[in-house]
This record gives sequence, C-alpha cells and structure tokens, in this order.
Amino acid sequence: MVTSQTPERSKRRRGRGADAPPKPSRDVNYRQLKNPFPQMEVFPADHIADMHDTALRMLQELGVRVLLPEARRIFAKAGAKVDEDSEMVFIGRDIVEAAVASAPKSIACQAGARHRDFTLELGSLVFQPGAGAPNATDLERGRRPATGQDYLEFLKLTHHFDVFQMISPQVEPQDVPTHLRHYFTTRAQMELTDKFPFFFSRGTPQITDCFEMLSTARGLSDDVFRANPHCYTIINTNSPRTLDIPMAQGLIDFARYGQMSIITPFTLMGAMAPITVAGAITLSHAEALAALTLTQLTNPGAPVCYGTFTSNVDMKSGAPAFGTPSHFQASLAAGQLARHLGLPWRSAAGSASNSNDVQAANENQFGLWGCLMAGATVIIHSAGWLEGGLTVSFEKLVCDAEVLNMVAELCAGAQAGRDEIGFDTALAEVEPSGHFFASSQTMARYNTEFYQPHLHDYANFGTWAERGSVDANHRATGVWKDILANFEPPDQNGDGLAALETFIARRTQEGGAPPES
Repeated sequence: MVTSQTPERSKRRRGRGADAPPKPSRDVNYRQLKNPFPQMEVFPADHIADMHDTALRMLQELGVRVLLPEARRIFAKAGAKVDEDSEMVFIGRDIVEAAVASAPKSIACQAGARHRDFTLELGSLVFQPGAGAPNATDLERGRRPATGQDYLEFLKLTHHFDVFQMISPQVEPQDVPTHLRHYFTTRAQMELTDKFPFFFSRGTPQITDCFEMLSTARGLSDDVFRANPHCYTIINTNSPRTLDIPMAQGLIDFARYGQMSIITPFTLMGAMAPITVAGAITLSHAEALAALTLTQLTNPGAPVCYGTFTSNVDMKSGAPAFGTPSHFQASLAAGQLARHLGLPWRSAAGSASNSNDVQAANENQFGLWGCLMAGATVIIHSAGWLEGGLTVSFEKLVCDAEVLNMVAELCAGAQAGRDEIGFDTALAEVEPSGHFFASSQTMARYNTEFYQPHLHDYANFGTWAERGSVDANHRATGVWKDILANFEPPDQNGDGLAALETFIARRTQEGGAPPES
C-alpha cells in the first residue's frame, strides 16, 4: 500500500514497545509509473512499415466481416464499401489513416479518487491483474467455478496492491444471473475500490446501466462524465477479420459517451492467425485498425487504446501457449507498430500452466518482460492468470504482485546525488576492511532504502526450517488471507452509494438487462 510496505501487525510481532518511537516506513507510490527500459525491436523499420501497409491493404481489398448493421451503416456513411449480403466491409486506407490521426495520443483516465488518476501514452506503464476467467483457485478451497464471493475477494486484493492501477474483469461470478451480473460487479467496484473500473460490453442496455451507476455513485454530471474516460472496456475481435455484434456495439457505445475502449485482437499463431510472428501481428494490426476506425467514425477523438494479444498454440495439441519466445517476439512487433501509429497500447503476460508452479512463474515473467521491452502502456493479465485464462489463482496473484512491485521499484529510478554517494556519511567513516552496517548513512536509511517484500523470505536455511519450511506458494496463502481479513475499503460518497442502491433495486425490479448477443 502507499503508506508503508511494513504492516503495523508485523511491527507488533517483533515486540516493539508501545512507548518506542515509530520506525520510519517506506512511502511508495506505484500509481503513475513510467517505463524506464529501452524499447527493443524485433524487425527492421522498413519491415514494420510493410506490415502496416499490408494491414491497410487487407482492410481495403480483403475487408472485415462486421455483424452489427449499425456499424456497417457507420462505415458506409464514411465511404467504406459495404456488401450487406456477406456483411463484409472494405475500408479504404484514407478512412483508416484519418481515424488514426483523430485518435488521442494521450488519455487522461479519471478514477474514483484523484490520486488514482493516470495518463495513458507511450512511455507510461499501467498494470492490471488476470481477467475474465470462469474459474478461481486457491490452495485451501481448490479449483472451482468462480462465484460472487471470489469476485469480491479478488477485487479486494486488486485494490490492496498499489501496483494495480486498473480493475480488471477478474473472474466471472457465475452464481449471479447474467441479467443482474453487471449490477453486482459495478456495485462492488463502487464500494470496495476507488481505482479505474471495468465494464463488459454486453449490449447497450447493460452498458448504459453501468454508465449511470458509475455517474450516480461518484456524483458525476453527464458533461463531466463525457469529458474524460472514467471507465473502460475490452474489445476482442473474432480473428480472423470478424467484428461481432456485442463488440461492435461496445465500440460505438463507449465512443459515444467518451469512455475508453481497449482493442485486443486475440490472435494465436497457427490457429486463428498465420503461423509466423509477422503474419499474425499483421492480421492483429489490421483488426485493431478496423475497430479503432469505428470508434473515430462514431466520435472523432474518442479515447481508444491500441492492443494485441498474440501468442502461439502448441502444435501437438492446439492448446494456447503463453510466455513463449514467439509471444515475446509478437509483443516486440506490436510495440513497434504502436509507436509507428503514436498510440498508447496494451499487451499481456499470462501463463498456460495448470498450477502456480515454476512453469507459471517462468511464463508470466517471460511474457511480462516482453511487454516491458516492447514499451507496452497497459499490461493485462500481469498477475494471477493460469490455464491460458481459464483460471485466476489467489496464490499466483500474490506471487506475481511481488515481481510487479520490484518492476515498479525500477521505474522509480536510482538516485546518485551527494546524499546517495555519501562521502561524509559512509565512505569517509569506514576504515579499510571495515563494514558499513553502522555508518551514518546506513543508520539513517536501513528501514527505508530497500524494497520490503510481502512474500519473499530472505532468511537463511536454518531460520527458514525453524519456521516450518514454508514455500512461497503456501506463504502466498497466508498473505492473501491476511489482506482479506484486514481489508478496509476507501472512503466513498455515501449519498452516491445510497442512490446507487436505489437504482439497482429499481432496475432489478424491472427485470434487469439481459446481455445482447
């Protein structure tokens, strides 16, 4: 959390007396991060330009299938060629280039509290945990279809870790009926966190419900709500080259209200995309451009985040694979294309492992570093994801958050002023063959200089064994249970929450809002 990395209960365990002066704690801020790493390139610049040109050619000559009639009308009005019988839309490169020019290069995202606001642009860095899984798992309760309780618990964990700036779709609360589910998830986000919220695009009735609930809970007028994005959705194209009804409608609805869409073609090499990195990313790029164009034709300047989620399949089984060399290379190529456009963009980590084991750690970290080296603005599925997205793990979320915290520490940058060099307070105080444990600089900084882990154990083997030889996976169980047991929601607008309850009760009585297919 922002106030300290050393919880007060840990101080009590060490037996600090009630009259002892409080020890200084690290004041960390992981909320507005900048990516400090130089961006890698996997392809030469002329190859990237050719991929972009090929994507434009695909949209103009091969077209994209658009299942929503309203979306086809919007494209046709802009001059695109539309074949109503086949539902194919052929988008001229001039239309796409104009859309890219009108898309904002910087997006000011407004959360429930001003200190949670952040800006999406090339160079900024935002994390969110694993998203959209139908199942949840932990070491005590096992793997299970996700419930409303699981959703609430993951939401609390996401709020607790400062390194998560955005709320993700988390898990699907399958015990909540689909026509009422958006009331449950929105109420939870408004009550339990003040971070940037997520809404599914499942038809106009549910989207407008969510927009009204957010505005009601946070006391936003219609003009204030439309002036900046206060929430976001994730739009997945159906590769290859298909935009279905809910996704197209979501692009239109979010654009009309000035809210943010994160466009994410999910292209798996060798399955729904070409088997090569270059071919798969070119297809992904074309699909992202088509969806982006729809937002700008609906409302020029609407906030939209370019995205990709491209990896390969296991050619022996056809199952998705993540954290692979091809996944890493695809992220690098996507970053080059995003910089070619000048747009903020989204990439993803993740794991195909079935448990929170070394495979899961390796895959997630390899995918994460691909995103970091590619210069991703938003990194989705950065923590907790297992089974290629079928499950989110409580323990894995805690383990991955440790890594993300360490990455965030690197984003802060190392200082090298006179105080840090410490000629008088360290170098001159210690004689040759001496030690720096008691130097003035060390004594002033020993509580605050280094990152304090919430999970990792730096004890030697003997001490670790005396404590029960508990491995990181099982320590993570204790961490998430401790967070949930001591969770305190942030201060919220009481009148707004009361009005939100009234709205939900009325809409539930009216029958809710079934998702549109």
